[in-house]
Amino acid sequence: MDSSGAAAPQHEEPVFGNPDLPPEGIVNTAGDPASTVMTGPQNPVIEGQFPNQITAPATDISTQPFFWSSFNIAPRRIQRGGWAREVTGADFAISDEIAGVNMYLEAGGIRELHWHQTAEWAIMTRGRCRVTTLSRTGLPSVEDVEEGDLWFFPAGLPHSLQGLGPDGAEFVLAFDDGAQSESNTLLLTDWFAHTPPEVLAKNFGVAQEVFKDIPLHNLWIFPGEVPGDLEADQAAAGVQWGTEPVIFRLSRTQPVHTNSGGSIQIADSTTFPASNTVAAALVTINPGSMRELHWHPNADEWGYFLRGSARMTVFNTGPHATTTDFRPGDVAVVGRNLGHYVENTGDDVLQYIEVFRSDHYEEVSLAQWLGHLPPALVSQHLNIPAEVLATFPRDTQGIVPLR
Repeated sequence: MDSSGAAAPQHEEPVFGNPDLPPEGIVNTAGDPASTVMTGPQNPVIEGQFPNQITAPATDISTQPFFWSSFNIAPRRIQRGGWAREVTGADFAISDEIAGVNMYLEAGGIRELHWHQTAEWAIMTRGRCRVTTLSRTGLPSVEDVEEGDLWFFPAGLPHSLQGLGPDGAEFVLAFDDGAQSESNTLLLTDWFAHTPPEVLAKNFGVAQEVFKDIPLHNLWIFPGEVPGDLEADQAAAGVQWGTEPVIFRLSRTQPVHTNSGGSIQIADSTTFPASNTVAAALVTINPGSMRELHWHPNADEWGYFLRGSARMTVFNTGPHATTTDFRPGDVAVVGRNLGHYVENTGDDVLQYIEVFRSDHYEEVSLAQWLGHLPPALVSQHLNIPAEVLATFPRDTQGIVPLR
């Protein structure tokens, strides 16, 4: 008993699966139910989405910057023709390398002609979209993209997006700067409206009256006619074949890792040369399987969850270890070099995209590292006999299948 008469906390020896001293986690409250009482205001709907936040694994320790956010909690900016919502560094402080935007354009809906001060990478998640741009050497591109396709526009290059029939287009953009906002864009209509009419007339060699009906406020997203034949648009734009493609059919590529647990498909500058500031991996994990323990040494990982449910534990110095849950529309950011896994916790396929501010994809597999060390060295670290270590996988698996 201490001087107040209260029982002193019990500091039992740490055990496998519960290594902390002083003990942390609900597993240590047996016989003391008052320790877990939550009597303040609660939101059961939100709590139900985060079982590993409410009752963390006993291996979690301390706290670290929250690495969960979601487009599901981001306000939508809606106009006739479509909408957008974003998760940027202004709302999600840990996301300082990548800003994300989720956008929908109805069939015919146009994201007006514009350009950015950062590069724009995107993955199509639903429907079809017609994209236009101009290369650094002045060569035009007009292409149609569908679910699983990517595009990449370097900083400063003009482009437009338009939903195709029958269902329009939904996609996720990733800018290579966490401070970028979809509402901070250089727009064609803004420039016209704020350029002296005589300058417009001189630039285009026409009378000032030509511009008397231009919009006085930007359009951003607006309804339009569904585009017609692709080849006709390409011919009208003067597209020349043989230029560097600005789109990449990621979902059609061969996985770099595949087994009964799932697959990993990668797009970086080695396969998609235009994408020289953003690398990505499309990860598919079957029920009961998981993304192996690993880390990325060259960039933070910005993850967007497309389908299924998952849990992830992020390991940091300190030590710090935090586990949280993810569902479709959620966003995760894992700092470079921080160890983590992603486990499929549902009955459906889990699919998410990993995005990195880098020209190439890198990862370090824990299994591969340990499998290429002298066994005695590893055995002395982990107290595991060398003959047992010999049964561990020696190379990266990408996905650990259900066994």
